Amino acid sequence: MQQGKVDRQPAYVLHTQPYRETSLLVEVLTRDHGRFTLVARGARRPRSDLRGLLLPFQPLQLAWFGKGELRTLHSADWRGGVPQFAGARLVTGFYLNELVLRLAARDDPSPSLFKLYDRAVRSLVDHALTATVLRRFELALLEELGYAPALTQDHLAQPIVPQARYLCRFGAAPEPTDSEQAPRGTANVSGATLLALAAADFEQPQTRREARLLLRLLLDELLGPEPLASRELLTTLYALSD
Repeated sequence: MQQGKVDRQPAYVLHTQPYRETSLLVEVLTRDHGRFTLVARGARRPRSDLRGLLLPFQPLQLAWFGKGELRTLHSADWRGGVPQFAGARLVTGFYLNELVLRLAARDDPSPSLFKLYDRAVRSLVDHALTATVLRRFELALLEELGYAPALTQDHLAQPIVPQARYLCRFGAAPEPTDSEQAPRGTANVSGATLLALAAADFEQPQTRREARLLLRLLLDELLGPEPLASRELLTTLYALSD
């Protein structure tokens, strides 16, 4: 038996790149083993069975062996159920992948993160508003990482008032404000938006608009100065707004 052999593991491909003459390095997100890199030997050969399988946003079942940072792919099987993305949905999917690649720790098993990602990918298939799918995933990802914003109480532990305005900062509870301006490092959002986010209700356009500002502020603190390539393209395609 090969060392460290794992069979029949649900997974998604997040990123691939050429490796040596005929192989690929494949960054994967798996249900029970988290995010890590596999070597797919011979995957770039014209007759390789893997060529048409190791695609992003396709539910897979993988087997691999080995330990350490670089494991070896043994087999891949398509689990079906998700058509290939195109256009704005394709770029939206790449945005999801970039977030996971940048923010999810390597070799950190997280079935809940896998479930969130799987649900987001499947939601992109038939959801009319890709922005809603993104906002839900961003908020859930922040919760998964332990950086969820306070949404129901302000900095004095008072209930959020729907009609009021609040300044939100990374790592702090919302503070009431009489202004609609947002000083640097803050997002100015309505109490109604905060409560809608707490209820995972993205029905109103204002909720989606203000949620975008708030969640981008929080994610940017975690991502650091390096921009997300997919976010710039999404903005161009108007997929991050309604």
